[in-house]
Amino acid sequence: MSQEQPRRPHVAEQEPVKYGDVFQVSGELASKPIAPQDAAMMQAAETTVFGQTQKGGPAAVMQAAAAHNERAGIVGHSNVTDITGQEGVTVTETDFPGSHIITESVAGQVVGQYYQATPVMHMSATGEVRQSAITIGEALEASARTAGNKPVDHSDAAAIQAAECRATGSNIIAPGGLAATAQSAAAYNEGLIGDKSKVKLKDVLTGAAVKLPADKVATREDAEGIMNAELRNDPNLTPHPGGVAESVAAAARINQGENEF
Repeated sequence: MSQEQPRRPHVAEQEPVKYGDVFQVSGELASKPIAPQDAAMMQAAETTVFGQTQKGGPAAVMQAAAAHNERAGIVGHSNVTDITGQEGVTVTETDFPGSHIITESVAGQVVGQYYQATPVMHMSATGEVRQSAITIGEALEASARTAGNKPVDHSDAAAIQAAECRATGSNIIAPGGLAATAQSAAAYNEGLIGDKSKVKLKDVLTGAAVKLPADKVATREDAEGIMNAELRNDPNLTPHPGGVAESVAAAARINQGENEF
């Protein structure tokens, strides 16, 4: 009587965590597993700028992904992804009137961005330096800088329409205005695959303050109305970092001297 040999348990091969799994990146980078030395480089870059790694930021995400890949035997502890090693990681700071932007990139592609609103100063006729109130139009221009490469979608269009209505005091959408342009861009983008050819926020909102037929200082009520419009049209019910709603909210906080809503 023969005895059946015990079968070896089947161990499923673990899939690597790739850049495209955790960041909105494209091309060759998206298909690359995240390696431990990639994470180490981003950690060092974040520490240089912030003084520490950011909780939930790109370095933390990369560390977790790299640890998974290393445990699975997909990468070694001293490994670095070829394209990351060649093109590097960067954390850069940029100042604009009314905003301070910190951008984190891997191989030239943005993986994280932090937006901080800053007071806009002007000099009075007497030579006194004073803080200027930020208008809705200026807040829209800030979002063109902080989230300018984001393809326009229906949540952006709704937020821009709400912003235009509040800035002008009219519910009529002006032909060729910001709201109409944003709506057309969102409809156009919806039919495209990939982000390369899509209309971006910067294409619509650059120079927004002068494109509006009227403008006004951003208030808390404006910010709440614009935020509601953006969230109602976002499938994840989440405002885009540095986008229209967040930019107007930041402007309102500065104008009203509030730390938070």
